[in-house]
Amino acid sequence: MENIELGGNISLLNLPESILDCILKRLSPIELIRMSQVCSCLRDKCGSDPMWEDHIKQKWGRVIGKVTYKEWQWHITTAKEGRNLFNQQMNQNGSLGSFSGTWPMLYLGSYLQDSQHLNSSLSNHFMMTLYFNLENGNFWFPAQVYRGVLVRDALVRYDSKTDTFQARQQNGGWHVMGNNIQWDYLRAPPVANPPCDRYISDCLEDLKPGDHIEIQWKLKTDIPYDWWYAVIGHMDSCNENENHCRCRYSETLIVEFKQYSQRSSMARIKVLRNGEQCEDRTGYYGGIRKLHSEEEIERWKKLLLPHQTPVYI
Repeated sequence: MENIELGGNISLLNLPESILDCILKRLSPIELIRMSQVCSCLRDKCGSDPMWEDHIKQKWGRVIGKVTYKEWQWHITTAKEGRNLFNQQMNQNGSLGSFSGTWPMLYLGSYLQDSQHLNSSLSNHFMMTLYFNLENGNFWFPAQVYRGVLVRDALVRYDSKTDTFQARQQNGGWHVMGNNIQWDYLRAPPVANPPCDRYISDCLEDLKPGDHIEIQWKLKTDIPYDWWYAVIGHMDSCNENENHCRCRYSETLIVEFKQYSQRSSMARIKVLRNGEQCEDRTGYYGGIRKLHSEEEIERWKKLLLPHQTPVYI
């Protein structure tokens, strides 16, 4: 390491490992790549997962979750072992996966547009390859997109030129949901639940009036669920006095959708506390997720303002 020196004859590699790691972690992704080209020792260190974990969290932490990491692990393993998605031949363009057919089998599904480069030594650097496949839009990953009064599962990819996302939804085939989707309208899936499956709630016994929730809803039985924001309300027979309210012990939950007027059929519905799917004249209701985070609740309130309704091209 003769060409990189600090203060005379002290080589960068002569520094204690903890100090060297501290220096490297301060580099940007592009700077890390440049540093990795200096020598084999720095190549391995600059491409290691610890060097890229913070970069992944800082840029992508809001929109990717555990499911994305599992999907990427599957693609990496597939490339290493020389297999291809669903035991079929690799597409002519080198992709792993397809937008044809039904929802992909793996968790919420993903789509790697070009997998040929993973057959190289890059497949040994999990976080680094994930970062750049996200950055260049090569990896369509599972996320959820805010669409006014609901959140919908989708596959999305990043467009670095516009700093926005494109999303596809599964509805009788993979269709474009929207382009130029801003960061604020994406989130990582909060639960690892396939969108066509009813979520098994773990909060039903504790729900009480005033609790903020998200509830699954779909118009027909053969399509994926969406997630809708709502608030638990009081029973019609309750006078809403805390000293006499028995709503939290009722077998029926009142779900109020504040985004609708009181005259709307969607404003107030009843679901069973035992978690069974509820069929209503407006559609089918599934599992409930209680919102504990004030940040999540405030985000919904902001998005439900009329002037905040997202517009996609």
